[in-house]
Amino acid sequence: MRVKQPIASQKEPTIALINIVFLMLVFFMIAGTLAVPLDKELQLIETTGLEGREPPDTLVVHADGQFSLQGEHIPDAATFLSTLSSDDLKVVRIVPDRALPAKQLVALGNLLRQGGADRVMLVSEKGLK
Repeated sequence: MRVKQPIASQKEPTIALINIVFLMLVFFMIAGTLAVPLDKELQLIETTGLEGREPPDTLVVHADGQFSLQGEHIPDAATFLSTLSSDDLKVVRIVPDRALPAKQLVALGNLLRQGGADRVMLVSEKGLK
């Protein structure tokens, strides 16, 4: 008596399926958009003529490294820290000039952290390009 050999099942072509899925993914990444583009006739507002004002209790650092608080010149960052309450020391805000060197900005941030600030935040301008 002969025992029948089980019929070997055919293996699925998984590599071909993976290739097809990958090609579809690449196609939809190229052909699709994540956001609807702006209308070409739309003209955005310009803020170049507006007068900028710093938020209250915010240290303004000018390009030459001088400090001001609410329009008043202050001699150093320690003077600024002395004007803040303990609640204000949790988050200290800085408005740096665009031309201020990054080394000075980092050094100022470190100085404020050593002076008791829990968190130092930079206030900047957000632009749409």
